[in-house]
Amino acid sequence: MRTVSLLPAATEIMAFLGATDHLVGVTHECDYPEIVVSRARVTKSSLPHTSDPAEIDAAVRELHGAGHALFSMDETRIRALHPDVLLTQALCEVCAISETDVRALAEKLSPVPRIVTLGGTTLDGVYADIQAVAQAMDASDEAEELLAGLHDRVKHVHDLLKAAKAPRPRAVLIEWTDPVYIAGHWGPEQIKRAGGFDVLGTAGVHSTTVPMEQLSQADPQFVLFAPCGYSLAASVAEAKRCLALPQWSWLAGRQVWALDANGLVSRPGPRIVDGIEAMARIFNPLLFTAIDARHAERVR
Repeated sequence: MRTVSLLPAATEIMAFLGATDHLVGVTHECDYPEIVVSRARVTKSSLPHTSDPAEIDAAVRELHGAGHALFSMDETRIRALHPDVLLTQALCEVCAISETDVRALAEKLSPVPRIVTLGGTTLDGVYADIQAVAQAMDASDEAEELLAGLHDRVKHVHDLLKAAKAPRPRAVLIEWTDPVYIAGHWGPEQIKRAGGFDVLGTAGVHSTTVPMEQLSQADPQFVLFAPCGYSLAASVAEAKRCLALPQWSWLAGRQVWALDANGLVSRPGPRIVDGIEAMARIFNPLLFTAIDARHAERVR
């Protein structure tokens, strides 16, 4: 089952299903697990190479407004890989190749590959996506085992919090910093299942921009920096940059954490449960084992 994954989350789902042998092509962003680094790269980005969030946002708006794709596929390389399956998404045109472009490419291939589209916006939606990939890979048993483990881990967090009658701290998950985007989709659900109360985010809907005044007036006790697509090191650097700016001075006296966004938040795959566990450790450290230093770092 020769499979090309056009979404990092789909690549990770394949790995957790034990199906990396089927992967013949992946995106330029796929970096987990390490084995996928050896696969053919079939996409590239049109975004500028910069760490400035405002510049990136401006470039996204300019390209999108002009009708240009943010990411492109290497049609020649994909054709040479003779894929039986293309894994794509219908969630966000900013984050990955659009489903429309994938379907247009598929029609040019012979035979036409099967397209599996992922679009989960909640934890249950992500679970459904895992099942969809498993069905395409004939890996239903592996999916059943994987999903049972994920459910058990989330339930374990819930049971510990419930037994301790732990209070729900006020929290906010920042998906971008300039302009400020508050995480939507599964982000607020991650906070809730980790024992927190999201002061601004709404589960299952797109992430939204908020003015700084509204963010500060929401009065979160915990501020989690997880800019979309950022590693832990990049999130730490961005959080520290923000802390040095006057408009972020209201963060004084609050717990500020930087998260591995790619590993815990941005990619709708099995590792979002790692994100729930990490947030639970941040909110109620006395109830859980120490947080993995690869997952998050407190910056204030």
